[in-house]
Amino acid sequence: MTYVKNILRFSIMLWFSALIGCQSITQVDDPTNTYTPETTYKKLIGEFPFIDIASRTVPESVREIKNITYVRYGKRVLQLDLYLPKPVSAQQKPGIVFVHGGGWRAGFRTNFTPMAIAMAEHGYVAATISYRLSPEAQYPAAIHDVKAAIRWLRKNAKKYGVNPDQIAVGGGSAGGQIASLTGMTNGLENFDPQATESSVSSAVQAIVNIDGLSDFTSEAARFHEDDPRKNPSAAGAWFGGRYAEKTALWHEASPTFYVNQNTPSILFLISAQERFSVGHKEMIEKMKPFGIPYQVAQIPNSPHSFWLFDPWLQPSVEVVVNFLDRQFKTARSDNAH
Repeated sequence: MTYVKNILRFSIMLWFSALIGCQSITQVDDPTNTYTPETTYKKLIGEFPFIDIASRTVPESVREIKNITYVRYGKRVLQLDLYLPKPVSAQQKPGIVFVHGGGWRAGFRTNFTPMAIAMAEHGYVAATISYRLSPEAQYPAAIHDVKAAIRWLRKNAKKYGVNPDQIAVGGGSAGGQIASLTGMTNGLENFDPQATESSVSSAVQAIVNIDGLSDFTSEAARFHEDDPRKNPSAAGAWFGGRYAEKTALWHEASPTFYVNQNTPSILFLISAQERFSVGHKEMIEKMKPFGIPYQVAQIPNSPHSFWLFDPWLQPSVEVVVNFLDRQFKTARSDNAH
């Protein structure tokens, strides 16, 4: 009897081990990752007592599909949440992929849920994505992930009613820089390892950079991002070294150095805190000779991370929607607000 029990116990252990081995890792837990609307609210409420955390409640006019796997790296799985306008119509909608911020080392895709919901209310299909942060994988892994998410959205365009020729990428703070670099490097295979394996393009037609850097190498950016008192700084941790040690990478990750005649249109939506959008003015000067459409919109008297809160969310969404409507020549749908 004891022998039979031992055999059963051993069999159960083998089955459980096999089950664990087959499971995909969907996230990498990091107790230091505390960049959420709730923690940011506590930091801002003293100076901005009128703010509220933007709601993540999904209205009846929006369909939410959560935890969709968009790319696998071995057992590592990256997921996104999708927000679609209702009712479903035969007309293809523009799409936008949102990249959350958090200093390249923190943050969650749910930070962009309120904006994604609002975009869906205005007739857009919006995806909020998780990507590999610097404690897990340093630059340029995040760029690879965002391009993979864009490719996934385009590949599934018919299924979700997306116009594959009208896809934008946007993000806030570090996510704004990542989104900008993703769009500025359309067609550059060294930023897109899957390019040779797939016939589906990761190119975007528009960029929304919300309070993100355009030039890591500028003196103004390095004053904060290469501060010797920070060991390492957020950017230093992402690049794996300070500016003097990894100069080429700091340059390579700066969107401003990729301006050319094929650069997508770009919206710079910025806060009143100039340090976070360093480089956008110089980048615009490079874009002007090519006639590339752009817009700069500042949310007055706003802190960094303004897009996480009311009363700033709705004005921000209006700016984004109006900009993308012009680029995509999109008429507001019947359910648009």
